[in-house]
Amino acid sequence: MQVHLSALGCRLNEAELQNWANSFQRLGLSLTSEVDAADLIVLNTCAVTAEAARKSRQTVRRFHRANPQARKVVTGCYASLEPEEVAQIMGVDLVVVNEDKDALVEQAKQLLDIPAMPEFATEPGESALFARNRERAFIKIQDGCRYRCTYCIVTVARGEERSRTIQDLVDEVNQLHAEGVQEIVLAGVHVGGYGSDIDSSLYELVETILRDTDMPRIRFASVEPWDLGENFFELFANPRLMPHMHLPIQSGADTVLRRMSRRCKTSSFSELVNQAKTQVAGFNVTTDVIVGFPGETDEEFELTMQYIEEVGFGHIHIFTYSDREGTKAARLPGKITKEIKKERSHRLHELAARLKVAELERQVGLIVPVLWESSNQYTEEGNQRYFGYTPNYHKIATEIPPGLSPERTILNTKIESVDAEHGYLNGLIIDEIPRQESPVIQVRTIG
Repeated sequence: MQVHLSALGCRLNEAELQNWANSFQRLGLSLTSEVDAADLIVLNTCAVTAEAARKSRQTVRRFHRANPQARKVVTGCYASLEPEEVAQIMGVDLVVVNEDKDALVEQAKQLLDIPAMPEFATEPGESALFARNRERAFIKIQDGCRYRCTYCIVTVARGEERSRTIQDLVDEVNQLHAEGVQEIVLAGVHVGGYGSDIDSSLYELVETILRDTDMPRIRFASVEPWDLGENFFELFANPRLMPHMHLPIQSGADTVLRRMSRRCKTSSFSELVNQAKTQVAGFNVTTDVIVGFPGETDEEFELTMQYIEEVGFGHIHIFTYSDREGTKAARLPGKITKEIKKERSHRLHELAARLKVAELERQVGLIVPVLWESSNQYTEEGNQRYFGYTPNYHKIATEIPPGLSPERTILNTKIESVDAEHGYLNGLIIDEIPRQESPVIQVRTIG
């Protein structure tokens, strides 16, 4: 019996897929990347925007058209906000809201009428990962958020903050490392809020992971900038903590940030970025920006453009605002026309691309350890093109002759040039490249 797992949206959704995959495998079920080969399809949906909710509906329907015989379980934020609507979509057999996700595998087991049996044990060295042979894993450290940014529906869908214990997380990290994972990403709805409900903190968690595990590379998913204490960047003295953080600013105008109910000002954000870049060599800050928030004037947008250029982000995720029913922002006056939002988004994308290329050009000539990923791309010369990420999270490509494979290994690489058109680096591996067969990626993530 085969299971297909897919996720839309955030890294937290992908982390949850990994947990379910391990549980399904322990029940003796196999994983498949092919929708039409699955007996069970699980979709972890997103609802961060109205477009994300629409895409979630479309994906459910597409899966049903591709495989009408499979049993289908829909979960995630869209399923939690609109459970009755999801249940009415043709082909949906089970809707699991976020607060019941821990019971998803057991409910799916009942849906498939799988008889009770001892859980399968994996052989020594055998990976139980949902994406077998993947080099990176996302770790769900907490769920929920205590803040209420006016544009955000996710806090409604995910509920109150709930943190996992440090020991539980350390055990998971050690297990993943034993299975061959080289890098983890600490993910959650409110990563910086970790520990608020268990008398702990993100600082303590990271400090303990660095002390009690040998995981080579540790990263963060998005972290709210106001959650980082004065001594937080001292942790990066350990080279296993990668010199990159995604810190969402959302706007470069303090007046807009107030309407968003964001808890930081542009001045404090700049101080934080300066602190990070001063204390940590090569530190890369990436961010989110919302364009066309209700009431955003021409002057406020120009302030954002100026601020973004002054800070100099390595990458920017740009979101065009759209009303999300159930949020305070949807009731705010001063809606921006589609034409103005489109023009502002275009200008910001141009600026973001220019800043990214400038940041990439500063990397040329450096020799850095790169974690290389699997590949299915080939050049006209018959070489295979591999991609990986530098410690400060710049994407880099290299070409490898047949018979060699750097995937899932960390190899010193010289950065030689910038591919400005596609926004990544080109490099030459200077360490010895191992000989190995290419693994099969079992599960893909959508969006």
